[in-house]
Amino acid sequence: MVDTAHRNTDGTGVAGGVGVTALLVAAARALESHRSDSLARDVYAEHFVRAAPASADWPVHPRQVPDGDANPLWGRFARYFGLRTRVLDDFLLRSVRVGGARQVVLVGAGLDARAFRLDWPPGCVVFEIDRKEVLAFKHRVLGGLSATPKAARVPVPMDLRADWADALPRVGFDPAAPSVWLVEGLLFYLPPAAETYLIDTVEGLSTGGSALAFEVKLEKDLLEYRDSPLYTATREQIGIDLLDLFDLAPRPDSAGRLTDRGWSTSVHTPFDFTRLHGRGPLPEPNDALAGNRWVFAEKPHTAGRARGA
Repeated sequence: MVDTAHRNTDGTGVAGGVGVTALLVAAARALESHRSDSLARDVYAEHFVRAAPASADWPVHPRQVPDGDANPLWGRFARYFGLRTRVLDDFLLRSVRVGGARQVVLVGAGLDARAFRLDWPPGCVVFEIDRKEVLAFKHRVLGGLSATPKAARVPVPMDLRADWADALPRVGFDPAAPSVWLVEGLLFYLPPAAETYLIDTVEGLSTGGSALAFEVKLEKDLLEYRDSPLYTATREQIGIDLLDLFDLAPRPDSAGRLTDRGWSTSVHTPFDFTRLHGRGPLPEPNDALAGNRWVFAEKPHTAGRARGA
């Protein structure tokens, strides 16, 4: 399959708003990759950070962070993203190696290079849905590195606030075949109606044997954490006010929605996986991560084909 992302010549696609948060996560993955006790390795991450003017001077190695893990942004928050990367990598690989899915859909793919850095079984296709500007920047950087994907890669330039239900089948996605979906660090930024549409779209395009992982926040009032060390450090050190970017409306119960439709779901705190792996963030006072939950869902084979498939 052909990589269909359009090229661009600079980092403007990730220079502001939600786009720059993709650079934040890339920097965190770069830092994690250079740790002696790394949970995940992404050799491409630092190249994204260096290629964008907005992040060119951010740290990509722990030695570039003077206060190390004591830094709320480049220590604790970056370690959170490293842990999240490992947990979601494991979920995807388990779904294709054990569950048998061969279609992998990254909804809001950002600057992660999973198609390039994970060892996919033969026959896997990785669909990357994101804004065309983000995919174009990603395409340029990876092309400059002569990076080769380890699975067929199909970029799908789409604004996830738009109607994208028909976009995937047009580029080769088969709703009648099992798929594994990942919605990583995206739902915070979407209005509640867009989140519900996204979950309903995934459900409708998923046949039995499919799986989904996504991240949500449970707090009723995120502004209660405005002065938390994590949000304060992010504002002061790199000028990103995450609370201005998040949609602050009450969130829908997406996990419950899937359960009601026959999916098997489990909900975990990130701290569950910190304890499992022996490293990562642990709870602290005034903790901006307190409401984060990672949801894992499977659609049983008895559920049959997707609606409308």
